[in-house]
Amino acid sequence: MRKFLASAKFMAGAATGVLLSSAAAHADQPRPWETSFQAPATDMMRQIEWFGNYTMWFVVPITVLVLVLLGICILRFRASVNPVPSKTSHNTLIEVIWTVGPVIVLLLIAIPSFQLLTAQYTPPEDAKLTVKATGNQWNWDYEYQVDKTFSFNSAILQEGDRAKAGKEDKSLYPRLLAVDNELVVPVNTMTRVLITATDVIHSFAMPSFGIKMDAVPGRTNETWFKAEKEGLYYGQCSQLCGKDHAFMPIAIRVVSEAQFKTWLDTAKTNVPAANKALMAEVDGTNKVAAAGN
Repeated sequence: MRKFLASAKFMAGAATGVLLSSAAAHADQPRPWETSFQAPATDMMRQIEWFGNYTMWFVVPITVLVLVLLGICILRFRASVNPVPSKTSHNTLIEVIWTVGPVIVLLLIAIPSFQLLTAQYTPPEDAKLTVKATGNQWNWDYEYQVDKTFSFNSAILQEGDRAKAGKEDKSLYPRLLAVDNELVVPVNTMTRVLITATDVIHSFAMPSFGIKMDAVPGRTNETWFKAEKEGLYYGQCSQLCGKDHAFMPIAIRVVSEAQFKTWLDTAKTNVPAANKALMAEVDGTNKVAAAGN
């Protein structure tokens, strides 16, 4: 028995070690037949996920109650069983219940809803990095507002360019989501994103971060995130913007502060070379960086 417990303890420790070691290789993306949110990579997304689960405690009972009441009405008051219909005009108790009950439910939903909405527009600290994202039909321009401003374009990765880009692993660089140049940010860093567009309305959405903000021509909107896990995350334009709307992905690569600093120093003068060096380092050490790990 002692040997069994010792073995179980060892296996649990080993499993924990594997989970911790794979944290740096975390990534997320849409998956077929997905019914839940993508795994959260920010505190804001965890709050959104909690609120979604919280509202289900109201949605499910109310749905069941309505179905039961409908069933009772259909069976008990059908014409064959109840040939002489009731002429009751009102019931004070029922009217009080269906007035007070929904008010209480709405209050229980509204209070945490407004708290969440306030948190989404109230960054807990000042931004350490500011990036401007400009939506075009059908790609994104990213401008890093650092001491030496620079920008680059990010578009969907064409299938014929995978080998040249070194992105042949479709579990890490999935079809219709992979891009030629990812937005690179450091982990655990408050990042402000200024969002606009040049032609029509787009929308900058990253499910794992819990952010979605419209990109409106002639207007600059603002959102923020603080990614807590290194990895590669995927989103998409979430506003119908034309015939190639479905081919306008967003990819954000979260790396360590040291890796980001090295990438930034090179990217100021040569973005392709900076991306190539970063990919060689990250993909070479994080072979398990596939969705969901």
